Amino acid sequence: MSLRDDALDALPVRAALPALNDALDGHGAAVLAAPPGTGKTTLVPLALAGLLGAGPARRVVVAEPRRIAARAAARRMAWLLGERAGETVGYTVRGERVVGRHTRVEVVTTGVLLQRLQRDQELTGVDVVVLDECHERHLDADTSAAFLWDVRETLRPELRLVAASATTDTAGWAGLLGGAPVVEARGAAFEVEVVWAPPAGAVRPPHGMRVDPALLSHVASVVRRALVERSGDVLCFLPGVGEIARVAGLLGAPDGVDVLQVHGRAPAAVQDAVLAPGARRRVVLATSVAESSLTVPGVRVVVDSGLAREPRVDHARGLSALATVRASRAAGRQRAGRAGREAPGAVYRCWAEAEDARLPLFPAPEIKVADLASFALQAACWGDPRASGLALLDRPPAGAMAAARELLTAIGAVDASGAATGRGVRLARLGLHPRLGRALLDGAAAVGAERAAEVVALLSEEAPREYGDDLAVALRAARRGGDAYSGRWRAEVRRLRAVVAQDVSVPSGPLPAAAEGDGEGLVGLVVALAFPERLARAEGGSYLMVSGTRAEAGRGTGLRGAPWLAVAVADRPVGQVHARVQLAAVVDEGVARRAAGALLRERDEVHWADGDVVARRVERLGAVELAERPLRKPDASLVRGALVEGLRQEGLRLLRWSPEADALRERLAFVRLRVGDPWPDVCDASLHARVDEWLEPELSRARRRADLGRIDAGQALGRLLPWASGEAGRLDELAPERITVPSGSRIRVDYGDPQRPVLAVKLQEMFGLQESPRVAGAPLVVHLLSPAGRPAAVTSDLASFWREGYRAVRAELRGRYPKHPWPEDPAGAEATRYTNARLRR
Repeated sequence: MSLRDDALDALPVRAALPALNDALDGHGAAVLAAPPGTGKTTLVPLALAGLLGAGPARRVVVAEPRRIAARAAARRMAWLLGERAGETVGYTVRGERVVGRHTRVEVVTTGVLLQRLQRDQELTGVDVVVLDECHERHLDADTSAAFLWDVRETLRPELRLVAASATTDTAGWAGLLGGAPVVEARGAAFEVEVVWAPPAGAVRPPHGMRVDPALLSHVASVVRRALVERSGDVLCFLPGVGEIARVAGLLGAPDGVDVLQVHGRAPAAVQDAVLAPGARRRVVLATSVAESSLTVPGVRVVVDSGLAREPRVDHARGLSALATVRASRAAGRQRAGRAGREAPGAVYRCWAEAEDARLPLFPAPEIKVADLASFALQAACWGDPRASGLALLDRPPAGAMAAARELLTAIGAVDASGAATGRGVRLARLGLHPRLGRALLDGAAAVGAERAAEVVALLSEEAPREYGDDLAVALRAARRGGDAYSGRWRAEVRRLRAVVAQDVSVPSGPLPAAAEGDGEGLVGLVVALAFPERLARAEGGSYLMVSGTRAEAGRGTGLRGAPWLAVAVADRPVGQVHARVQLAAVVDEGVARRAAGALLRERDEVHWADGDVVARRVERLGAVELAERPLRKPDASLVRGALVEGLRQEGLRLLRWSPEADALRERLAFVRLRVGDPWPDVCDASLHARVDEWLEPELSRARRRADLGRIDAGQALGRLLPWASGEAGRLDELAPERITVPSGSRIRVDYGDPQRPVLAVKLQEMFGLQESPRVAGAPLVVHLLSPAGRPAAVTSDLASFWREGYRAVRAELRGRYPKHPWPEDPAGAEATRYTNARLRR
C-alpha cells in the first residue's frame, strides 16, 4: 500500500475528521454534512478503517445508492491507497463482487446492504457503516438506516453509524439517530455564474418517461453555445439513458471535443474514462448520478436540462419505476456546484428564471411516492410488518402499505397477520420486486431455472424499443443481440439462475400444453405468474384483462388475434378509453388458469337482465367469464334480490296497478305531505327501501317478471298504513276518495298533484256553496265544468268566483246551454245536476 498523500491532503473533509471521530467515540453515530468533492465518500471511510496511519483497524461498509457510484468510490479509494480494487478496498453490487481476504473497506449498494442485514442482522465483523448520499432519500437507504439503528439499539451498541450527505436534513437525521452530533465539513467551491437559457418555443411538460424532443434539441443547442462561450469541460445533466443518447446524436462529433455518456448502464471502461482527466476537451452527458455520487474532473460548465427521474409507482409495469419530473431546487444547486469545483464556472439552466421559484425545494422521498411491495416485504422479514417500530424520517402511506400487503398475501409472502412466511423470506433475498420473485420461483418450478431466469431478466429492465412488443420475439433478440442491453441481460440471467438452481421450493405439476416444447413457449407462463391480473382474453375487438381493464394491441403487431395474452406492460394514452398493450406474450386458457388460479371463481349468479331474472352458474377468472350454464334451481334469496333489482331498474310499474291502487298511492302521498308521520312516504325511492314491509310474502314467492305482474300493488300498499297507531282509519277523513257537493252528487277527488288536489264538478252542482271545499285543511282546486263536462273555470276561492268570474262564464255559456239554469245570483241559487225542464217537474 502506497498512500497518495498529496491527493489525500487536498481533500477538505480531512479537517473534519477529529470532530467526526469524537462524535463516534461519544455517541456511536454521527451525521456528516459535506459538499461534493470534499472527500466524504473516499477519505472518510479510509480514515474510519484506520488506513491513513491513525486510529484502530476497523472494517467499514460504505453504502451507495447506485452501482456506478459504488464501483467508482471503491476504485478511487483503491487509487488513493496505491492499489487496485479488490485488495484493501473492494466493492459488491448486484451480480458483481470484487473483494479480497484483506479487504477492510467494502463499498456496496444499499440493496446489497439490505440483503446482508436480512441474512445477518448483527453484521458480524463490521465495525462502521457509512450511509452515503442520504439526501437522495432512496427507499433502500431509508430502510437500511432504520434497520441499522434497530441493530445498534438492540443487538450491537458498539456498531458505529455515519449518515453522510452533501445536502440533507441534518436535524432530521440527527434526531432519527438518537440525537447524533452533526459534523460539517467546508468545501472549497468557486463562484458559479448562472445563465438562464429557456427554450424559445413552447415545450410540453414531461409525462411518465416521455420528454418532449423539442426540449432535447434545445439542450443540445445550449451545449453547443456553452462550448463557444466558455472554456473547460461541459457536464450536461439529462434525466435518463434515452435522453442522453438523443442529445449525443444531436451533438454529433464536435471538432476537438469528445462526447461521453455516463449512466448506470454505461460500460465500466466509459465510466472510468469519465472519472479521469481527458486528453481533449469533453462534453459529459450524465444522469443525476453525477450530482453528488461521482466527481468528474475538468468541468467548468454545467448545462442543466432541469429534469430528473424519481421513483414512482409505474402503473404501466405494475412495478416501482422511475418517472420524469422537474428537478428540485436542491438538485439544481448540487448540479450547479459541479462547475465550481476546481475554478470559477458557469451553469446554463434550460428554463426561465421565473420558473425557478415554482420548483419543488427537495426531491420527493421515495417512501411517499413509490410502490411499497418490496419495502413491506423487507419490514415483514425484519419482524415489523407494519413498519411501526422502524426509525424512518417519513412514515409510509397507509394506502400504499395496504396495497403492498394485499399483493404479498396473494403471492404467499406473508400470512394473514402480515408476518413473513418462509416463501416470503426467500423472495426477499432474490433482489427482485416480489412480483418478479414469484415469477422466478414458481416459473423455475414449472419450466426450469434457465427459462424462468431469462424471462424475469427481460422483465427486470425495460428492453430496447426495437425488440418489439412480443416478449417471445424480444427474448430471441436478447439471446442473439450484441448490444449493451443484451450483455446486461445475460449477466442478470446468470445471477438469477444461480439463486434458484439449487433450491426450487415450489412444486409444479405437469406443464400446460402451451408450455411444452420450445422454451420460448414458456414465456407467457412466467409473465402470467408475475402479472396474473393482467392476463387478457380477446373479446369484441379488444382484450379484457382479469383486472377488468380493457386494452388494445397495437396495429401490425403479431399479438393481434391471439385468444389470450399475458400482458407485462400496458399504458393508457391521454384521451383514450382503453389501455394500450406495450409488451405481452401469447398464452392459452390453460396457462391463464394455472398462473391466476387464486383468482379463479365459480359461483351462482342470479341477476336482472334483458327484462327478466337470469340464473346461471358462471366460472370467472377475475373479470373474465370463462364458462356458464343455466341454473335450474337458483337460491330463492338470490332470485328475490334480482327481482328487487328489476324493480329498481324498470320501476314499480312491473307490479299490477289498478286505478284504485293508483288512487290510493296518490291519496297517501297527499296525506304524507299534509300530516307527515306516521303516514308512509310512497315515492319510488322510499317504496324500494321498504319492499320487505309491503311486498311480502308475494315477492319471496315470485320467480320471474310475470310473477311481479300478478302482485296487487293496491293491496300491498295497504300494509304501509299506520294500523298500529290506529291512524289508518282516518284516511277517508284526511283524504276522502269522494266528497259530496251541494247538488248531492259524490264527486271523486283527484290527488295526482299532492300540492293541489282537484275537484272536477259541473258548475250548476256548486250553486249556493260560499267557500271552496277542503281536505286535511287544504282548499281543493275546483275545476268548474260546463253542462257538457268541459272546463269552464278554475278556482280555489268559490266566493270570489261567484262575485267576479261567474258573470263572464254565464254570458259565454248561457246561449250555448239554454236548457240549464244560469241564475244571476249563483251564491243564493239551488244547486242541481238537472236541466230546467227536469227541475220544473
